[in-house]
Amino acid sequence: MTKIKETKKFELEGEVGRLDKVLVDLLSEETYSRSTIQKLLKNQHITVDGVHQKANYKLNGSEVINVEIPEEEQMDILPEDIPLDIVYEDDDVLVINKPIDMVVHPSKGHPRGTLVNALVYYLDDNLSNNEDTVRPGIVHRIDKDTSGLIVVAKNNHAHQRLSEQLEDHSMGRTYVALVNEVIETPTGIIEAPINRDLSNRIKYTTNHAGRYALTHFEVLETFAHNTLVKVELKTGRTHQIRVHLEFIGHPIVGDPLYRQGVGQMKGQLARLDDGQFLHAQSLHFIHPTTGEEMNFETDLPERFEEVLRTLR
Repeated sequence: MTKIKETKKFELEGEVGRLDKVLVDLLSEETYSRSTIQKLLKNQHITVDGVHQKANYKLNGSEVINVEIPEEEQMDILPEDIPLDIVYEDDDVLVINKPIDMVVHPSKGHPRGTLVNALVYYLDDNLSNNEDTVRPGIVHRIDKDTSGLIVVAKNNHAHQRLSEQLEDHSMGRTYVALVNEVIETPTGIIEAPINRDLSNRIKYTTNHAGRYALTHFEVLETFAHNTLVKVELKTGRTHQIRVHLEFIGHPIVGDPLYRQGVGQMKGQLARLDDGQFLHAQSLHFIHPTTGEEMNFETDLPERFEEVLRTLR
C-alpha cells in the first residue's frame, strides 16, 4: 500500500476546465507533470467533492479537490567531497554561498554533484530531515544557474523555525541581476500572478489564474543595452524573479528559459555564453534558537564582476 506524505485541499474559486489541467496549476509548487497527475487520478489519490473522477472531468469552479501526495521513493544520497563556500556556521544553521551550475538537491535525473551531496559529506547526519530523505537540511532553494546565499538547517527545530519565516515572508532575500535593455524608472513593483506554463512544463508564466507574486526592484546602474538591478522577493514562487523581469520586458542576461523570443544579448555581450546573471546577494532571518537577527551579504562572483567591467 502506498504511504501518503500529506493531503492537500483546494477550494476552487473560479478555476474551470479539465481536472488534470487545473491540477497542473494547483500543484505547481510540487512540479508535477500532467502525466504524473493523471497517474494520481488513475490510482485514486484525487477526489472532487469526495468522488474519484477521470482526468477529463470538467470543473465548474466551485468544487473542493483533495489530493493525496504519496511518499517519494527512497533515494540513497551519495556523500561527495565537493568544496563548500561556508559564510557562517553554528550548531543550528549553515549559510552557504552556492556557485552557479550547482543543483541544490538530488533527483532521479541528477543524483550527484548537488549541494545536498556536499552537505551530507560535510555534516553526515547533522542535518534536518523533516521527513524528507531527498532534501535534508534544505529550507529554500535557488536555481541551478543562480549563485548566492542559501541557509541550511542542521536540525528539525531550526528547519521548522526557518520554514515559518519563509512562509510568513519575514526571511529577507535580495538578489542582483543583469537584465537586457535599459530600465527607465529608478524603482518599481511587479505584481503579477505566476503559474506553470502549460505549453512547457519546466517554465512558469504570468496569468490571472496563477498564485499571487510580488517583487520589488531598484536600478543600481545602467549601460548602453543593459541594466543592473537589485531585486527583493516579497513572495517565493518558482522562477519568480526570472518570470517577473521577463514580464516587464527585461529578461535576465544569459537566462536559457525566459528570453521573450528576442535576441538575448546585445552589444558587448553578444558573444557571451556563460549562464544567467542572477546572484542571491543578501539574506536576513531570525536565528531559530537565539532569536538574534542574522544578516549576511556576499560579493558578486568574479564572472559577474568581469562582465560589469566590460560594460563600463
